[in-house]
Amino acid sequence: MRKHRWIKIVGLLFLATFFLTACKNNNSNKITIVGSSAMQLLAEQAGNDYRLAHPSSNIVVQGGGSGTGLSQVQAGAVEIGTSDVYADTQKGIDSKKLQDHLIAVVGIVPIVNKDVGIKNLSMNQLKDIFTGKVTNWKQVGGKDEAITVINRSKGSGTRTTFEDIVLDGQKPIRSQEQDSNGTVKKIVNTTPGTISYISFPYANDKNIQKLNINHVKPTNANITTNKWQLWSYEHMYTKGKPNKSVKAFIDYMLGKKVQGELIPKIGYLSINQMKVVRDSKNKITKIG
Repeated sequence: MRKHRWIKIVGLLFLATFFLTACKNNNSNKITIVGSSAMQLLAEQAGNDYRLAHPSSNIVVQGGGSGTGLSQVQAGAVEIGTSDVYADTQKGIDSKKLQDHLIAVVGIVPIVNKDVGIKNLSMNQLKDIFTGKVTNWKQVGGKDEAITVINRSKGSGTRTTFEDIVLDGQKPIRSQEQDSNGTVKKIVNTTPGTISYISFPYANDKNIQKLNINHVKPTNANITTNKWQLWSYEHMYTKGKPNKSVKAFIDYMLGKKVQGELIPKIGYLSINQMKVVRDSKNKITKIG
């Protein structure tokens, strides 16, 4: 009886050790990615593909905005914080403690409800709408209809980029705010007189009207030379040097499968295609 009891105890200890080791290994392979809603689609698709090729990996992707991504990775709460803006532009973020990995480029396009009768705005007209100086579509060549502005939430990297480039230091009009590209698109689709802006990968709906700016079309080809000025980098930030598992995933993001296949497939732009670079102060420099 004692012998059987001893064997049972040893067996239970073995199972406990096995499960603890398995859990530890699983946790060591877990990569939580939080932040930019503009990058969420790319991170989710790449994460799914990576899991299929690496069954032991455990990748969790969440949105929340660039500000959330930067604060969470700085606090060590997540392995990767995604952002549409440079960390050194954000209050409360010590960029020296973070390592920047440039993954892709994403365009931003103003969109309007189709009933407004507008397909092009100048940059100044766009600024006047989002600062409240222009309040009716007839003032910019559209129908006699009040303009309803839908802005992005504070902490959104897309909003930061849009306001830095379009508003040129002026304050935006008080308006409804939304943090999701998908939600913004639905509201603009269904609400007469509305205007907002979304990332290129979400702007493939025939029910919305994408706007040209200064008669320049919103295309990835125009982004490469900065002819289309509304774009941002998609950053993956780590707290210092990434561990082995995180580095392997980031290397995958920078590899041929993602840069050459997935990124153009879903509407982003590979960093390898850019003919200009933009620094954290929005200074544009030609490459080469």
